[in-house]
Amino acid sequence: MLSNIYVALVHYPVLGRGGSIVSSSVTNLDVHDIARTCRTYNVRGYFVVTNLPAQREIVDNVLKYWLHEFGKEYNPSRSEALGTVESVPYLEDMIERVKEIEGYGPKLVFTSARRTGESVSFEEMSEIIVNESSPHVLLFGTSWGLPSEVRSLCDYFLEPVRGSSDFNHLSVRSAVAIVLDRIICEMI
Repeated sequence: MLSNIYVALVHYPVLGRGGSIVSSSVTNLDVHDIARTCRTYNVRGYFVVTNLPAQREIVDNVLKYWLHEFGKEYNPSRSEALGTVESVPYLEDMIERVKEIEGYGPKLVFTSARRTGESVSFEEMSEIIVNESSPHVLLFGTSWGLPSEVRSLCDYFLEPVRGSSDFNHLSVRSAVAIVLDRIICEMI
């Protein structure tokens, strides 16, 4: 049941501060920490989606070091976690890659820190993943989040993570960890 969950960290298309569509920068911490979370929860794969060649090169260099160079020997568990990561230029490339792996296309799950429209709860999403044989990709936006154009491609809109205060500005690394925990713990 966990073998059909993927995570995509989207750097393009995302919203800029003013609401226009932009490309955001890849951060080393996001690549490492989300990979570690994905491996901890036995997620099938983790895609870093960025249309900028220089940003994909950063991801590829990180992966090269930890998977094939000194990093592999220095910290084998980090190497194992980063083995889940793949960089792709566009969402369409990620969808095609999942099709290559699985034999058919994924269901896309939109995430946002904002409450807008109909959403499924973490418990409902867990049930959907368990009951559908399709792979599911949880899409996480960087910068100011994913635009409505991405939402229109998605099959599900997941409820936002909420804490016990009115402040809601988690790092994407934290949001991924919380979302995976809430969905997967419902399965166990």
